[in-house]
Amino acid sequence: MTIYFAGSIRGGRNDRALYQQIIALLRRHGTVLTEHIGNQKLTASGESMTDAEIHDRDLEWLRRADVLVAEVTTPSLGVGYEIGRAVEWGTRVIGLYRPSPGRQVSGMIAGCDRVRVYEYASVAELEPRLAELLLPDPRSPIPDP
Repeated sequence: MTIYFAGSIRGGRNDRALYQQIIALLRRHGTVLTEHIGNQKLTASGESMTDAEIHDRDLEWLRRADVLVAEVTTPSLGVGYEIGRAVEWGTRVIGLYRPSPGRQVSGMIAGCDRVRVYEYASVAELEPRLAELLLPDPRSPIPDP
């Protein structure tokens, strides 16, 4: 399985350690194309690439992915854009959200019937949940032999 993990970069890097832990869990289920999202050296200013290069590279990776797993607790325009493109292309989308007072998932994400949003409180709680969520989607058509 090829997994595209999305999390806030320019919108805030407060969760990068959490992203590292989630990416480690996702690696048990396949290849994570975006492991750099959890990199401690990646700052809110982004990477040493132009914005156009980042955009094109990430969309190429997203097109190759079987599933998009997005941590949506910290609002991010980029993550929202990636979710929108994945939905448009028919890629399975799993949103992970940690509830907290005064914070909600965008209605555009939570209200989309093609995005499955799951609440969690800790990474330990995610481990068995991800194993279940990353099973092949029964709604997906079976590919021709």
